[in-house]
Amino acid sequence: MDKTLKREYEKLKQEIAYHNYRYHVLDSPVISDAEYDRLVSRLRQIEALHPEWVTPDSPTQRTGGAVAEKFTKVTHPRPILSLASAFNEQDVRAWYERIYKLDERVAQSAFVLEPKIDGLTVVLHYRNGIFVQGATRGDGEVGEDITANLRTIRSLPLRIPVAPEGPKPPEYLVVRGEAFILIKEFEELNKKLLEAGERTYLNPRNTAAGSLRQLDPAITASRPLVLLTYSIVYAEGDVPQTQWETLQYLRALGFPVSDLSQCCRHFEDVLASLASWLEKRDHLPFEADGVVIKIDDLRLADELGFVGKDPRGALALKFPAREVTTVLRDIVVNVGRTGVLTPNAVLEPVEIGGVIVKQATLHNFEYIAEKDIRIGDRVMVKRAGDVIPYVIGPVIEARTGKELPYWPPQTCPACGQAVEHFEGEVAWYCVNSACPAQLVRNVEHFVSRPAMDIVGLGIRIVEQLVEAGLVKDAADLYYLRKEDLLKLEGFADKKAENLLAAIENSRRQPLSRLINALGIRGVGEVTAADLANAYHDLDSLSRATAEELQSIEGIGPNIAEAIVDWFARPTNQRLLEKLKAAGVWPVITEAAPAKAGAVLEGLTFVITGTLPNYSREEAKELIQQYGGKVTDSVSRKTDYLIVGEAPGSKLTKAHELGILVLDEAGLLRLIRERGGENI
Repeated sequence: MDKTLKREYEKLKQEIAYHNYRYHVLDSPVISDAEYDRLVSRLRQIEALHPEWVTPDSPTQRTGGAVAEKFTKVTHPRPILSLASAFNEQDVRAWYERIYKLDERVAQSAFVLEPKIDGLTVVLHYRNGIFVQGATRGDGEVGEDITANLRTIRSLPLRIPVAPEGPKPPEYLVVRGEAFILIKEFEELNKKLLEAGERTYLNPRNTAAGSLRQLDPAITASRPLVLLTYSIVYAEGDVPQTQWETLQYLRALGFPVSDLSQCCRHFEDVLASLASWLEKRDHLPFEADGVVIKIDDLRLADELGFVGKDPRGALALKFPAREVTTVLRDIVVNVGRTGVLTPNAVLEPVEIGGVIVKQATLHNFEYIAEKDIRIGDRVMVKRAGDVIPYVIGPVIEARTGKELPYWPPQTCPACGQAVEHFEGEVAWYCVNSACPAQLVRNVEHFVSRPAMDIVGLGIRIVEQLVEAGLVKDAADLYYLRKEDLLKLEGFADKKAENLLAAIENSRRQPLSRLINALGIRGVGEVTAADLANAYHDLDSLSRATAEELQSIEGIGPNIAEAIVDWFARPTNQRLLEKLKAAGVWPVITEAAPAKAGAVLEGLTFVITGTLPNYSREEAKELIQQYGGKVTDSVSRKTDYLIVGEAPGSKLTKAHELGILVLDEAGLLRLIRERGGENI
């Protein structure tokens, strides 16, 4: 048993040393912090069982990584140590009990809580108030001289005190802080890199570390680095002897200090505050992987000494992991209810924040291409709060050459029909109206009030009809029989008769409603009405070319192409044939009565708020009855905004654009004044 354990122990030491090198020297880790913590935790377990195996080269006996050869070495005036980790409240209590047994004065000490920022530790040297040198932590004893790069960080004071009234600093002062990139700035940086066709970064920490370890300070200066300080490493002169006073002192000197830090008078206050730190995690402007708990009395903290290289007087409570790495086994495609194809990653199962994750979203096919995500890649996966896990990107350095590039599917995985993708759009679509993956959604839209308005046919009944195999496309609604409905749960004679009557009434809906009901991508109520005015039946519309369609106001090349493509699909042609056979084929003839005076023809309206006597739908129908056009958003093409109670932002926009505003009474008066019937 000991031989097997010893082999595991030696292997763990090698693995951890390799990951230390990648993290601290190359700034290019291939595993997440959580995975690294698990390796170290297992190493400590084995060393606790066999302390005689511990040698100076054990990762538990050092604090960081080797110093890169490309930088000048800097010996720190005092060791720059890392902290022992806790993962839950029980671990925090155990830490307190251990230090209390060593020194009962702990019970009288206050504690300071600080965010554990996920950046790069830096050590800043000042002589006579002038910044003279800056270094990385390195291995804790020796770091790398990055003075020129640190000078580019605007929040770093080059002279202290910053304000004339500030306290006079010691002749020699060494301060510890964290350099990092704000989440918002990181996202903006990646966006610019993407637009420039350059490789993007996986996370803010690696970006900050890589930026500070550039040989050319101009590159560092181009990165949005910021700094927060939190401790005094060494001072020749009087400085505060509590951590809370140290933070106030650093701020008074002109150093940036986190506003989130808090002082707790008793240990029980610390425990009471931990939950709030976890809650605020998602609202922090920077990445933080935990909260640091420090004994406020710095003399007491020093007297408690160390465990290995970990100071006893402080502890890092790690947040549940939100980012881990794992292997991307495959990419599968789901078809949404609107026909959008969405790629999803099939992962080697991995735990993130206490949840086993096997799948994660890849957003869209453009995202896969931009990130160059390949099947077989080791990928970084993130899960924040209750958000669906998603793949951040591949760990390029972990590639073996066996990874396979991925190409979007040319056919729908649900129905086998060719998929559709328009230039300038991210989404890929299946536009087959009978696609089983989107059938319920298509039928639900078909029967909705702005479309065929089949009263009593809600989503649950649509689902019943589809599940029973009675409806395989929207046209099947017109072939339902009473005996079919009576077999369904919840249907009796009266309910079945009412539904069939509502379906029968829908046969008389105008052409514009039927066009809208077909669910052609980009064709809503307004465009459907324009199409009905231009093409008096579905036969003529189905023969329209993209060029002809684009001559209609409001129809651009993408919508025109979508219309032509929809009518070209054999499955959609079969739907039209079934509708025609069922008598659902409205035609606008020359003899058709003109709209009631068409007194609003050429005018465009938007409706907002709650009207006193008309629903919004009824007001829209009234305007259309008199030849007006109703759109959803206010623009310079809008002639009138019809306003009810609680109008919202559309009213503000109308005022900004100088658009005329009417209430319900004003709309009716406008119709009468322009020669409409008495209403």
